[in-house]
Amino acid sequence: MNKIEKDILLFLKKHPFYNQRLLAEAIDCSLGKTNQALHILQEQGYLDMEICLTEKATQMLEAHRPQNAIILAAGYGMRMIPINMETPKGLLQINGEPLIERIIKQLHEVGIRNITVVVGFLKESYEYLIDEFGVELLVNMEYSRKNNLHSLRLAEDRIKNTYIIPCDIWCGENPFHCNELYSWYLVDEEIDEESDVRVNRKKELVKTDSKGNRMIGISYITGSEAELLKKRIIEMDKDSDFQHCFWEEALFTRDKMIVLAHTVSASSVYEINTYEELRELDHSSQQLSARPIQLIAEALQVSEEEIEDITILKKGMTNRSFLFTSREKQYIMRIPGEGTEHLINRQQEYEVYQAMRGLNVSDEIFYINPENGYKITAYMKNARVCDAENREDVQKCMKRLRSFHELGLQIEHRFDLYKQIELYESLWGGSPSCYRDYQETKRKMYELKAYIDSQPKAYVLTHIDAVPDNFLFVENQQGEQEIRLIDWEYAGMQDPHVDIAMFAIYAMYDRKRTEALIDAYFTEGCGFSIRLKIYCYIAVCGLLWSNWCEYKRLLGVEFGEYALKQYRYAKDYYQLVQEKLLEKENK
Repeated sequence: MNKIEKDILLFLKKHPFYNQRLLAEAIDCSLGKTNQALHILQEQGYLDMEICLTEKATQMLEAHRPQNAIILAAGYGMRMIPINMETPKGLLQINGEPLIERIIKQLHEVGIRNITVVVGFLKESYEYLIDEFGVELLVNMEYSRKNNLHSLRLAEDRIKNTYIIPCDIWCGENPFHCNELYSWYLVDEEIDEESDVRVNRKKELVKTDSKGNRMIGISYITGSEAELLKKRIIEMDKDSDFQHCFWEEALFTRDKMIVLAHTVSASSVYEINTYEELRELDHSSQQLSARPIQLIAEALQVSEEEIEDITILKKGMTNRSFLFTSREKQYIMRIPGEGTEHLINRQQEYEVYQAMRGLNVSDEIFYINPENGYKITAYMKNARVCDAENREDVQKCMKRLRSFHELGLQIEHRFDLYKQIELYESLWGGSPSCYRDYQETKRKMYELKAYIDSQPKAYVLTHIDAVPDNFLFVENQQGEQEIRLIDWEYAGMQDPHVDIAMFAIYAMYDRKRTEALIDAYFTEGCGFSIRLKIYCYIAVCGLLWSNWCEYKRLLGVEFGEYALKQYRYAKDYYQLVQEKLLEKENK
């Protein structure tokens, strides 16, 4: 039975038959194909001579009738920054009504009360739904590192005549029905430049390299497609290559979905992905006045309505940031990430920025809170970060870094490498390291401490996080290129040569490129003792950031190859130091 024939049965379940022309218009089909489908349905015993449903048709409708729903509400909703710091996406309000409550009520309207909500981020916020609507909550503990494919995997045993729904949808008209006959996926009937899926003439959903139909996210799964989807979800969830995938990937066989297209008007369904989309749909929504928005308004002395064009920036290793415009000027707001309060002393960071005030070393600060780390800076247009593979870039950065060190700035606090190693380890909460030889590696780092301590050092304000991404090439008001150093969260008094080591290990340099980096900083030449000391710093800092990564891993934040490389620097450069010391002894 094809889609046209099923659409006819679904229409006749709700409406009496008047004539073929009205029926064709109702199901959006040509009159000829409608007449042909009516004859086939009569011949097959689904319609009688009066074009009424037979018992056979009623039984088929019952077999595919919606039984339950799964609402996916586990994710961060990162694009909703800054709102997502306080409110999960499903609880954003439109006209005073939370999105997820509207979805649940619409499901109740068509008789669906068996509803599972998969939660994760701010999961406690959804607990009240159990009492108020009788839903069941499933907790996705891996929401921070896996996408909603894993959320659906947790509920795969419930997929049978099931609506699968994202929590960030607002539907003007109820998209759910008492009866369904086939599996479908909801898309916008209008063309979207960013979509890579389009509806073809057969009402199938196929991948496209050009413009497509906006994917809305609501789906109905029944019959053989339900069994196939469950099988694929289980298989894909086991494969690490799919941990960042949306569940819709499991619907594709090559370049075509296993379900049909169900199209709706753009004006009837809204997906709320960003602050701007929420404001466009409901400018009076109480979530629009989130704490970061209030702070921006106060710091810049503007109204909240003048804060526009909010765009999330790439999530950093420590913080979340977003770009916004106010009175035709662009700014960046930084919001500290998970567990940051244990890693960074914001009062000390504040003192660092005070020490650099007026020196044009860093980005332009408009606001920084010494208590919570919220920061507003000017957005530097056409800026680019250092290309660690570009020799000229690196040489310029090392020249800029050395000129900063030679300012000899002094502050009160010190960044002690070994104390930080111990601090990050303490944050594991008693959990052992994921590296089997961690204790031996750590012992070797303390063995290097004797050499480091024996070397002369001139302590000055040191960036500590002087990595390629924190060197910005910008154009000043005179049209000249200059380099600004950003992100001073870890800065403190330290041997400035630590910054060279930090640059090398973040860029994941091999030995040859590390030597070129040292030579770029010491254009006059670098002696054996200082070079060996930098090797020691590379080893010690490798373990330091490895411990940092282990703490972030316990919070559900993974850094992949970077984390593994840092641990290798600790071991490999310890070995290099030993070899160099032995060579010196044998001379």
